[in-house]
Amino acid sequence: MTDLLTPEILVPRLGDYLVQQGLISSSDLQQALLYQKQKQNSGESCLLGQALEHLDLLSRQQIDQAVTEQIIQLRNALEDANRFLEKRVAERTSELQEALRKLSELSQMKANFVANISHELRTPLTHVKGYLELLITESLGALTAEQKSALQVSQRASGRLESLIDNLILFSLAARGEMSLKLAPVNLNEVVEEIINYSKTKADDRNVALHFKARADIPYAHADKEKISWAILHLVENAVKFTPSGGQVNLSVEPESKGLLMISVKDTGIGIPSSRMDEIFEPFHQLDAAPTRRYGGTGLGLALVREIITAHGSVIEVHAEEGKGSWFCFHLLSVSKTS
Repeated sequence: MTDLLTPEILVPRLGDYLVQQGLISSSDLQQALLYQKQKQNSGESCLLGQALEHLDLLSRQQIDQAVTEQIIQLRNALEDANRFLEKRVAERTSELQEALRKLSELSQMKANFVANISHELRTPLTHVKGYLELLITESLGALTAEQKSALQVSQRASGRLESLIDNLILFSLAARGEMSLKLAPVNLNEVVEEIINYSKTKADDRNVALHFKARADIPYAHADKEKISWAILHLVENAVKFTPSGGQVNLSVEPESKGLLMISVKDTGIGIPSSRMDEIFEPFHQLDAAPTRRYGGTGLGLALVREIITAHGSVIEVHAEEGKGSWFCFHLLSVSKTS
């Protein structure tokens, strides 16, 4: 066993090195390898150096010297490789840091651009809305029924445009880490009932049933009422939009342990492919990106929902099965009504 612990076992291709150094010939090496194989076949342990020594081709001192030289060369090569690797790691780390810096700058520029454009759009939109209101109320003169109907369509369109601009501004604030919350006790029963009433017309038009059963024992939530209402409303409107005729959308607010409330929106809609689950929260992204896509939208809503829920210190969870529906849920802290 002691032979197996000699430095020679650390040196690969010792025979080739000895030939290169002119210490033995190629025929000497072949003779030593044949001797070594014969010894091993007979059950004896025999290293190449021992074979060379037994055949009087090299002295032990010459073999040890050659082994030592190779070990030193291997160590130097390893140190060089480590230095090269450390240099490449440092260079790569620097490159990644620079890429992250540029990505951060680009993200900031994009957020600033969205914010600036959104604010600039607000001013002319305010004028459009104001004059539409004056026209519809006939403050600027009498209208025919057809004219009034056309103006009401324009008024609804301007309302959708205003909503989009507000969403863009909210997104730009979230992207810059500037989303502020006005936290206070919020009656989620009232919030959800208002959302149901608001969304009922759209759901009825699509023949989708909306369900929510209020519970008297539900404590208040510690939340920003305006923003959390927007988030729940968007989840409901999304569920209605992606649920075929005859389907249903269920809302629930349930108390859980550790002072938490679980808010969930569950539908029987088209669901989400499991392979594309992570994409739904990407801003300005639609799973169906075709020009003829069936469902409209900017792809910004769920990204904002996640930002709002994250700002509340919570996490939105998604459970979905393609063709069978989706379930979105998140938790909020509960508080007393007087907190």
